[in-house]
Amino acid sequence: MISIYCDEDVDVLIKPLLEAKGFKVLTALDEKMLGVSDTKQIMYALSKGRVFLTHNRVHYEQLYSELTAQGGDNAGVIIATRRNVYELARRVSRVLSGYTKDSIKNRLLYV
Repeated sequence: MISIYCDEDVDVLIKPLLEAKGFKVLTALDEKMLGVSDTKQIMYALSKGRVFLTHNRVHYEQLYSELTAQGGDNAGVIIATRRNVYELARRVSRVLSGYTKDSIKNRLLYV
């Protein structure tokens, strides 16, 4: 099962929507990570073995590049276009349905 961590830019309503589709989801709010730097956000998610979900393309593309350049493994990163949270949940679920926890490792996906 794929576990997901949503940064604070992602609407917290995504959690019950994705959980209803069988995913384990934590949010920055759940983990008291609001206001924490982008670097700490992604490192926290990846240290927990969770796919990182964000809307913040510019910062996280750069952080992902830095992570891969250092050669470290990661659970995966999804950068999502801002859209209605119900549509976002549908798209994330559809994309992740094609992956396993192992096959999504070290991938950067866009939805």
